[in-house]
Amino acid sequence: MKRTILTAIMLGALVSATAACNTVRGVGDDLKSVADAVDDET
Repeated sequence: MKRTILTAIMLGALVSATAACNTVRGVGDDLKSVADAVDDET
């Protein structure tokens, strides 16, 4: 029983870390595009 719970927790942490990584990458891409737009205007 403990092993099943531990496996579920580890799997949840892995999924959360993967989702967070994609979110951070998306924010970085958005910031880069904003910076590029500002550079084009100046």
